[in-house]
Amino acid sequence: MGRRVERLVFAINGERYEVSGVDPSTTLLEFIRTRTRYRGPKLGCGEGGCGACVVLLSKYDPTTDQVEEFSASSCLTLLCSINFYSVTTTEGLGNAKDGFHSIHQRMAGFHASQCGFCTPGMCMSLFSAVVNADKKTDRPEPPNGFSKLTVSEAAKAIQGNLCRCTGYRPILDACKSFAADVDLEDLGLNTFWKKGDKDLKTTKLPSYSSGRVCTFPEFLKTEIQSSSSVLNGTTLTSVEEGWYRPDSIEELYKLLNSNAFDERKVKLVVGNTGSGVYKDMDLYDKYVDLRAIPELSVIKKDNKGIEFGAAVTISRAIEVLREENDGAAVFKKIADHMNKVASPFVRNTASLGGNIMMAQRSEFASDIATILLAAGSTICIQTPSERLTLTLEEFLERPPFDCKTILLSIFIPSWSIAGTELLFNTYRAAPRPLGNAVAYLNSAFLAQISPCKESGAFILDKVQLAFGAYGTQHAIRARKVEEFLVGKAVTTSVLLEAFGLLRETVVASKGTSHPEYRTSLSVSFLFSFLHPLAKDLTEPGKTLISNSDTAKYPHGCLNGYENNMALNHVYHDDSDLHFSSQQEVEFSKDYFPVGAPTNKAGADIQASGEAVYVDDIPAPKDCLYGAFIYSTRPLAHVRGINFNNSLAAQKIVSVLTVKDIPSGGQNIGVSFVFGTEPLFADSLTEYAGQPLGILIAETQRYANMAAKQATVDYGMENLEPPILTVEDAIKRQSYFQIPPPFDPKSIGDFSKGMAEADQTIQSGEVNLGSQYYFYMETQTALALPDEDNCLVVYSSSQCPELTQSVIAKCLGIPFHNVRVITRRVGGGFGGKAFKAIAVATACALAAHKLRRPVRMYVDRKTDMIMAAGRHPMNVKYSVGFKSDGKLTALHIDLRINAGISEDVSPLIPGAVVGALKKYNWGAFSCDVKVCKTNLPSKSAMRAPGDLQGSYIAEAIIEHVASVLSLDTNYVRRKNLHTFESIMLYCEGNFGEASSYSLPSMFDKLALSPTYQQRVEMIKNFNSANKWKKRGISCVPSIYQVRLRPTPGKVSVLNDGSVVVEVGGIEIGQGLWTKVKQMAAFGLGKLWEDGGVNLLEKVRVVQADTLSLIQGGVTGGSTTSESSCEAVSLSCDILVERLKPIKDRLQEQAGFVSWGALIAQATMENINLSASEFWTPDQTSSSYLNYGAAISEVEIDLLTGATTVLRSDISYDCGKSLNPAVDVGQVEGAFVQGIGFFVNEEHLSNSDGLVVTDGTWTYKPPTVDTIPRELNVELFSSGYHQKHLLSSKASGEPPLLLAASVHCAIREAVRAARKEHFSITGSEKSSSVFELPVPATMPVVKEMCGLDNIEKYLESISAHQSVKV
Repeated sequence: MGRRVERLVFAINGERYEVSGVDPSTTLLEFIRTRTRYRGPKLGCGEGGCGACVVLLSKYDPTTDQVEEFSASSCLTLLCSINFYSVTTTEGLGNAKDGFHSIHQRMAGFHASQCGFCTPGMCMSLFSAVVNADKKTDRPEPPNGFSKLTVSEAAKAIQGNLCRCTGYRPILDACKSFAADVDLEDLGLNTFWKKGDKDLKTTKLPSYSSGRVCTFPEFLKTEIQSSSSVLNGTTLTSVEEGWYRPDSIEELYKLLNSNAFDERKVKLVVGNTGSGVYKDMDLYDKYVDLRAIPELSVIKKDNKGIEFGAAVTISRAIEVLREENDGAAVFKKIADHMNKVASPFVRNTASLGGNIMMAQRSEFASDIATILLAAGSTICIQTPSERLTLTLEEFLERPPFDCKTILLSIFIPSWSIAGTELLFNTYRAAPRPLGNAVAYLNSAFLAQISPCKESGAFILDKVQLAFGAYGTQHAIRARKVEEFLVGKAVTTSVLLEAFGLLRETVVASKGTSHPEYRTSLSVSFLFSFLHPLAKDLTEPGKTLISNSDTAKYPHGCLNGYENNMALNHVYHDDSDLHFSSQQEVEFSKDYFPVGAPTNKAGADIQASGEAVYVDDIPAPKDCLYGAFIYSTRPLAHVRGINFNNSLAAQKIVSVLTVKDIPSGGQNIGVSFVFGTEPLFADSLTEYAGQPLGILIAETQRYANMAAKQATVDYGMENLEPPILTVEDAIKRQSYFQIPPPFDPKSIGDFSKGMAEADQTIQSGEVNLGSQYYFYMETQTALALPDEDNCLVVYSSSQCPELTQSVIAKCLGIPFHNVRVITRRVGGGFGGKAFKAIAVATACALAAHKLRRPVRMYVDRKTDMIMAAGRHPMNVKYSVGFKSDGKLTALHIDLRINAGISEDVSPLIPGAVVGALKKYNWGAFSCDVKVCKTNLPSKSAMRAPGDLQGSYIAEAIIEHVASVLSLDTNYVRRKNLHTFESIMLYCEGNFGEASSYSLPSMFDKLALSPTYQQRVEMIKNFNSANKWKKRGISCVPSIYQVRLRPTPGKVSVLNDGSVVVEVGGIEIGQGLWTKVKQMAAFGLGKLWEDGGVNLLEKVRVVQADTLSLIQGGVTGGSTTSESSCEAVSLSCDILVERLKPIKDRLQEQAGFVSWGALIAQATMENINLSASEFWTPDQTSSSYLNYGAAISEVEIDLLTGATTVLRSDISYDCGKSLNPAVDVGQVEGAFVQGIGFFVNEEHLSNSDGLVVTDGTWTYKPPTVDTIPRELNVELFSSGYHQKHLLSSKASGEPPLLLAASVHCAIREAVRAARKEHFSITGSEKSSSVFELPVPATMPVVKEMCGLDNIEKYLESISAHQSVKV
């Protein structure tokens, strides 16, 4: 078994670490964050699905003297698995003290970091790509300043990393700036050069040179070379003997068969990536690392195929498959498909064998199992009694193997058969084109064909059809379909019969989502594979095949048989990402540095991992950790909480419930304007996800794991059924009251308006679901007991002041006994406002009770279950209109699902109706019900209510246009407000008529010749393409924002440096950046010529509820603006105090420097600190924001996939305070909106418990789902007297413009339906339909026809019969 080693040796950022006695379940991420000074890698999901924790792992081979470097997900990598590895985090690239790496500098300079929580992981994914590209000896040396990376590789470098803030475009620009083939003019707004600079040289970029960072220190190489434990194959254990590393199969079985090994508590691991899919429900006491067994890592090649040891990583398998020449077409297709499995930093450590074993044991929806099944692969396994070779099909069909059955190797045949025509192709339909998403269906097909001399058709001599991931136990061979096809020529009738058999074969199991869609995909994929072989399907002038995998079909054939179809349209290859963008902005120097596109404050330290978030604060001595125990029932009595007898349960320190709230305190966890919500359920749980208590343990991992061991005893006696839907609420009359000031008002006489109409729609309907915040940093807090019954609480909160008050009320202590501090928040979007309070309060309660520090970092699943999100709603409408499209009247019945408590829900109707009023409906009336249901309370999420209202307006307009057969843009434009009508509709003073910019913005986009040309091109494209359709749409928006009172404080220290405090919280929106600029401008007014730039002297510091009071809530898009107003007033006070001194010194010495001025003021005891509480003028406390956007999309009628080809956004930002920040806000909001309208399916079970509860099931946009071309114009609407330096808000309003993508999808679907219904002869209207939100792949496919292929074939068959 080799020699026992009782220590781990490894390096982190060149520093040696030697540890012993470590818990073998400890992850690398946990060790880095709790046992080192580094905080760059972040915990975003714990599943390998977000990239926040990415590090670079390096391992050294002493026999070859080579270092292998690869990115890895540190949240899945077990610490014991990295013995003698070197780890590089983003801090290892550079830092503020020693100098930043060019990756950090370019991320900052391209404005690619907003909240910054994802940025370290982005940097490491990019660094890994750059390092490995530079190793490629077959590439020429790049120009100075560049790497050997290509633009395409740069775009893919971050394909597995999530960002919720930026919209990815600036991150892509930062990545592409390292590519040797980049055109610098294609890169977007940055601080390295100005737009229009003709002499763009790499010298303007921060310098990059390969090899500058040492990824593997020499001392570690020396230790490895001299270490017999590495050379001799060692059994490695911790002191507690929890980690084992056998060096042979025999040694492995000795361990497994020993009495010390309990199968239920032993885990076999290679990369441990499976724990990202199937979470460990309990702790294991023994881990067995299989990587030291040579047999499991071997790769054997011969003319028959390739055999991979089961421990070979997926990334390594891809490399080997792409190197092969024999059987190259099959191997390359397999490699290309594998490249869409998970993400690079998962594939680099995940093993082939692990993936296939999960498919066999756990019904994992494996792509790899499916494609290898079609390729005729075989499996070699070892049982305790024998070694077996099985076909993969036999292997999958066996009952689940136990841990004593070991997968040894996988053999893939080459299929290089002389004299045969062979076709092989693979397919997958998934929410993300490049992977990092489980497929709805995957498939792979292999066929041997021969031409029929008589008919000229192709005969199928051999067929292997594999399907998986559709809701079945494992991938299958469609045997009945294969048997039917063999020996037949591919004709229309044969395909129809084959598809009938296929629909009987590919049937999802009960409970699988979208079962009919998955079955239809099987038909689509087989059609894509076989139809090029059918001569009778050629249709002149039409492209019949989908581009997804087979547009370049000849490459699927080993011997170069030619596709018999003309491919006459633009090909979009999802695997090759090409993005372009433009940013049209005006830089104002009137108030410099305000108006300049300066770097976001702190962007460089965010990139280097030095920016401190709440969970980055070092754990105090004796710190404990908390995890919520929550209800899984929507309405039930709670009789008690028990725990399973498990290793994890043994880690429990304490469990606190409602009974532990101090005497004199209140059971309060959240407080808002309209009421409160309890911290814990008290004997009755009212919704699934309600906290029942907080469990305390010694580490966060132990707390999370132990909370899973809780079993709640529920009782249902004397309880009515729960209310889960608005329909239930209406039946039970379960509503929240809307205070009269917030109840939307009617306009005009609806009955009269309907009477004036030429036509009416009496019963339209729109349904909108929820959306989860998906801030990268989950809810977190740290509470520290202080002297005199006080507490200091660090909270990731958008409203620290409200958090302070709730904690004090819960504990029954004065407000001044609670100090809440918030430095920065890793993404909020409204979710860190009220929802963050309960987390901080629970920590405070535990710290108060146990008299020890308590912190909680809520795991992603719990966060997604408890946080709720955007308000779902149902709208029924009646609308009247003239024959020319002019609207006369609209009535809506609005039903909002608010959840269990009011939160901000009474404000939502006003926001919905306010955004709806962007059009002049004539008369308007509404009936609104805010429904109380047994669900987690919905809260404010970026553009709450406005997003839904703006979309509802578009749905109604499109319905009207469809009924009248008019162009939708014509109807939109006809009903845009005049300045006079918008003043009537929106009931406010919104400036001069010249400030109403919406009509001109809309006309600039929708009436431009370019737009008309694109419309004609789309018509031509749609008429020429059978299975691809495009759509385009232009959407306007109006968004009303309201300014709120805000405090600000400016202090000048003796050395002239400036400290600023504001009530607002930096959540990534650039508040600190704008405040810094405003402080520099305000103090710089002492010099009339603006000759002194104080920007670098200003620092904005964290919010502290005992330092600056009345901070309010950060939200509504105006906090930056209000904070700047308060800072400006504070600066005015200081300027007034300093100006006499400055004037006197100037008379004496001429020019006066800032330092000299402050030195003199200090000597004269001038008060150099000023604070102001800014309150908006009631006549200008609210204003309107305008925007318009065009989006063009392409949909695949075979899969329902949508590609956003281009989006052009025009947004009225007034005179931007910082164009770089505002462009970032526009792009980030827009892409988040795409998520709502296209990608993010938010689902619950029958009890209302959220089931889309992680990165495996919930899919925010990724780099491969954003617009391929994204153009943004900050429309300058000139001077606005009552706005801060003529600026306007940018955080939320652009989100509404993402409706243009959904509307464009609707246009594409309309084109598809028109053609489909013309084929089927259906009398059903193709133009009037409701396209659900989100318009996911299943939705689009269903709207275009789940049977569209069969209907097409039937029409071809009927046409052929008529000919005959």
